[in-house]
Amino acid sequence: MKPETLNFFDKVYEVAKQIPYGKVTSYGAIANYLGAARSARMVGYAMNGSGSKDVPAHRVVNRKGLLTGKHHFDGTNLMQQLLESEGIEVIDNQIQNLESVYWDPSKEL
Repeated sequence: MKPETLNFFDKVYEVAKQIPYGKVTSYGAIANYLGAARSARMVGYAMNGSGSKDVPAHRVVNRKGLLTGKHHFDGTNLMQQLLESEGIEVIDNQIQNLESVYWDPSKEL
């Protein structure tokens, strides 16, 4: 599918699928990369609806590294468990050493 024919959610999914294993990015970073800097909340809505699309939504957090989307995952701590399985340390719903695991699509893509 050509990028210009994708809707906003599909564009979000295409970016999210490129987040490397062991890295995270923020809703705002994806929105900014897509030229919609004020649409971080829409990126969040897209992540919420990404369940059947093979999107690593657990790798998208808020700008401070908080697991704000965790209640959309099955199980009590699934988002945290997925991140920890990739070597990302999470304490009190917050990614530790965010700078070292942060992936910025505007710089990487």
